[in-house]
Amino acid sequence: NAKTMKYEDLVQAGIVDPTKVVRAALENAASSASMFLTTEVVVAEKPEEKKEKGGMPSMGEEY
Repeated sequence: NAKTMKYEDLVQAGIVDPTKVVRAALENAASSASMFLTTEVVVAEKPEEKKEKGGMPSMGEEY
């Protein structure tokens, strides 16, 4: 226990978790959960179809 400068069982002393660590863990868990929930509504552009080029290939192009 840093406050009393004694070695003791932190659960019995009432010191279970640092508040900042628990808060960060909960925020990260909520962020991950919201990403999983919104994954099915991701919008993406459809790729354009490439048109075939006509005519003779230039010098150096292989078939």
